[in-house]
Amino acid sequence: MTNRLGLVAAAFLSLLVSMIVAPAPAHAAAGLRVSGTRIVEANGNPFVMRGVSHAHTWFTSQTSSFAGIKSLRANTVRVVLSGGRWTPNDASDVANVVSLCRQNRLICVLENHDTTGYGEQSGAYTLSQAVDYWSSVRSALTGTEDFIIINIGNEPYGNNGVSAWTSATTNAITRMRGLGFDHLLMVDAPNWGQDWQFTMRDNARTVAAADPQENTVFSIHMYGVFDTASEITAYLGAFQSAGLPLVIGEFGHDHSDGNPDENTIMSEAQSRGIGYIGWSWSGNGGGVEYLDMVNNFNASSLTSWGERIFHGANGIGQTSREATFFGGGTGDDTTAPTTPGTPSATNVTASGATLNWTAATDSGGSGLAGYNVYREQGGTDALLGQTATNAITLTGLSAATEYEVYVRSRDGAGNLSGNSPTTTFTTSSGGGPGGGCTATGTVQSQWGGGYVTQVAVTNGGSSAISGWTVTFTLPSGHTVTGSWNATLSVTGQTVTARNAGYNGSLAAGGSTSFGFQAGRPGNDTTTAGSYTCTAS
Repeated sequence: MTNRLGLVAAAFLSLLVSMIVAPAPAHAAAGLRVSGTRIVEANGNPFVMRGVSHAHTWFTSQTSSFAGIKSLRANTVRVVLSGGRWTPNDASDVANVVSLCRQNRLICVLENHDTTGYGEQSGAYTLSQAVDYWSSVRSALTGTEDFIIINIGNEPYGNNGVSAWTSATTNAITRMRGLGFDHLLMVDAPNWGQDWQFTMRDNARTVAAADPQENTVFSIHMYGVFDTASEITAYLGAFQSAGLPLVIGEFGHDHSDGNPDENTIMSEAQSRGIGYIGWSWSGNGGGVEYLDMVNNFNASSLTSWGERIFHGANGIGQTSREATFFGGGTGDDTTAPTTPGTPSATNVTASGATLNWTAATDSGGSGLAGYNVYREQGGTDALLGQTATNAITLTGLSAATEYEVYVRSRDGAGNLSGNSPTTTFTTSSGGGPGGGCTATGTVQSQWGGGYVTQVAVTNGGSSAISGWTVTFTLPSGHTVTGSWNATLSVTGQTVTARNAGYNGSLAAGGSTSFGFQAGRPGNDTTTAGSYTCTAS
């Protein structure tokens, strides 16, 4: 965002409290609803979204993704739909999605992607056209207010004509209510969802007032605009000061427009009780493949981004609570599942092993969600992995090292069993690094005075590697002005990039990425090239 304004805290005027009790809305909200700055269920229990987006409209055959997302403890999935900009998802398809949501005990945010970048991107639909789509699939959504949220249109304006966002959004809400939709509605910000001109922030009260059911939540997308803690806290604080509901409807750990501060995004969301939905499960293309959380829609094959959002601090695994509508939540199921059997280790190599154990059972009503696998290390045990079934393949282990491991089962409400008996195995000494480490750079964007490059690092060898180093040479006059997912050092024009602590270990065939931004003389059109990778 070259014209991006720095985010500052908004000063919202508080409403005067009337001395007369206002009458109840003529048509009260049903199911999920807004209560002040929060979302609550029909029974009044607070619900905080912890989920991911799934690009269903482009991958309609990947219906197993719903179970995979649930297995990693998400309580929400945001489902990408289209009414015609891409192959339409008709009422029958939407009904199947709704069934998958309920079957997998997930709150589902259904979003129409046709509106993405309207005014700036060719082919984008208007919000009015998005409402036409929702009208066409209404039969599939009747009676689903307890677990379906309707995100009227994804990122409904690019950076052009943004002033029209307020009237277009209020008109869309009014039409949705007139068509009989009683669902919690979600509305995205303009500026490709990032609201760097503050149109949504400054007009949110007007939009909220347009909903006769007072049941609309605002959604901000956090990418390169939100690359500092101060910008994130100021934006979230503005909505909370105004008493208006907000969710982080999309965010990532990296992006071509800058490096979002995902750690602050997640920690602030957790401390403030704000929902977040990461982008995205799998299937990204066009240079943002690094936003995939799993490889090839496989819940057992997490990327570095997937590890971060599911298993990291303030991540989904730590903070997600199932909606009480499905029998989960903090008060309904307090019964822990049974303790799993002793794990057995097979296929032990220098860098990995396969563990199997007798499955646990759950009688608390939330259902068995999966297992946590720990390494016993004195008083501080390390989480080695999570799985939905009673088997796991561990990777990235150290050669010639003794591991003592145990397993705990977990249910959909977050209850953990006791520790299984431990088992001990020792990895083999191995034969050095896997070899075949390669690096390929792709220019993501460029302008007169600089460019952004994403570098893919792949282990093409037959065994795992524990680290990597990539070297490349900048053209004369070029300088590195920023980087992410690696530690960079520069000597003259030679740049050395070493893996971060979380993305050095790569299984055979595995890959990760890092990126950098470079400045260059204004009349220069060259970019860096010739990347050399060395495994360790």
